Amino acid sequence: MTLALLWPWGLGLIASLFAESLLRPAPSPAWQRPASTLAVHVGTWSLAFGGLVLILQRPWFALMLFVALQLVVVQSSNAKSRTLREPFICQDFEYFLDAIRHPRLYVPFFGIGLAIGATLAGLAAIIGFLLIEPSLLARYGGEVFLSRSALIIVASILLLRLSLRRLPACSLDPAQDTHRLGLFSALWAYGLLMRRPLGELASPYAPAPETLKDQPSLPHLVVVQSESFFDPRPWHGQLRDDLLPNLDALRDEAMLQGRLRVPAWGANTVRTEAAVLTGLDQQSLGIHRFNPYHQLAERPVPSLAAELKRLGYRTVCVHPYAASFYQRDRVMPHLGFDEFIDIQSFERSDYCGQYIGDLAVADKVGSLLVDTDNKPLFVFVISMENHGPLQLDQWAADQSRDSLAPGAPPLPDDDGELASYLAHLQNADRMAGRLRQQLATSTRQGLLCWYGDHVPIMPNAYEHHGEPDGDTPYWLWSSRGRRNRAQTSESLGAEQLSLRIWQAVIDQAQGADDDCNQKHRERA
Repeated sequence: MTLALLWPWGLGLIASLFAESLLRPAPSPAWQRPASTLAVHVGTWSLAFGGLVLILQRPWFALMLFVALQLVVVQSSNAKSRTLREPFICQDFEYFLDAIRHPRLYVPFFGIGLAIGATLAGLAAIIGFLLIEPSLLARYGGEVFLSRSALIIVASILLLRLSLRRLPACSLDPAQDTHRLGLFSALWAYGLLMRRPLGELASPYAPAPETLKDQPSLPHLVVVQSESFFDPRPWHGQLRDDLLPNLDALRDEAMLQGRLRVPAWGANTVRTEAAVLTGLDQQSLGIHRFNPYHQLAERPVPSLAAELKRLGYRTVCVHPYAASFYQRDRVMPHLGFDEFIDIQSFERSDYCGQYIGDLAVADKVGSLLVDTDNKPLFVFVISMENHGPLQLDQWAADQSRDSLAPGAPPLPDDDGELASYLAHLQNADRMAGRLRQQLATSTRQGLLCWYGDHVPIMPNAYEHHGEPDGDTPYWLWSSRGRRNRAQTSESLGAEQLSLRIWQAVIDQAQGADDDCNQKHRERA
């Protein structure tokens, strides 16, 4: 039986190294890496092989199944690197479950044809191996089969325990770590780091004066995280100058505006979202920067919503999608939100293309601003209308003909992503106009912050026009205006924007009190 296991084990090891070499960008060759990384690769393959043989009783079937699963990871990593500038990391394994729950969000980026073909090929191979390859248990008996399988598993565990301790430290740059350590070692290293809980974190927010608590001078605050928002006009060069009139007006009247350095490209919204909601930078989050909500679902941390709640705010999160996605239904209460409004609060007629439209979300926020019980209101909006895959949205592609400047050539036939994006972007602009009007006419003064979580995924458009730099715009607007102050322009990290919003709330409340005191002095 030893030879019956040795041949598939050896060929499987070679096959796994070959499969790893298909990563793009490619990792460094195995012989150029530290010896501990090669030991981790051997230990990982051996452990998987031993476990699969114990279950399947067929070593060639075990080889085929493992390499097939590894190729799925490799293809996923290549698709992710191509669209998101980041290889597959350990935290991404949960997205395979999300792809089953929300296939529209994930499968098109993997390749619908490839996904169907791989599934059918996998089913055919499973049936074929079960019928053709004989069972080792039936051939050699239970005692021999179990002892050899257990020996492989135990030896693999011992090798992994020794080699994992000697892995070089991670830089937490996924591309660099995967290149330097190889696929298996990088996955193990990130997975082990994930087991370390987030430590105690000091609040980055300056304390607010106690006198501001429950004061009528506290402004309503609406923060909009606009899905995939950026201004495409400087990037494309042939779009109408007046494509976004409401957002242009918001920018021109804003107290603070500039470029936001977001910690994500094309996806991974929660990285930007967590930074704006908590004010925590990537250094503070450590390994949890890649998906902070794993930890935030388990425990509270300092947050903008919690600080505002202490001042007497009612805090509401509005996200027109499933509340359980990214565990937001568990995260938002820990971040200090009183209420989480998800897709259940919207109607079928509220859809615009693939998702709930931005105008329906604006109307929902407007209804909240009307019904505030005389309390200041903080609404954090996570929009969905412009979420990809943009190439599947036929509604938007038919609505974008008026986006181009006069005399500009039509968009190429393969640029449907950009056509869809531009149509939905104009609805985002209308949403900004409605929110600005709602806050301007409210009996309580208001603040509106608008920013993009990341640039959109539009590979065909980027082939034609080049890639944008990845920053997104932000604006912080006040219903009181700038009060003759010059507009401030700053390039900020997402966590820094959170601190600016908090300070703007305090400044606006104190400014309103100062205005009231000045009027009393003038009357006296």
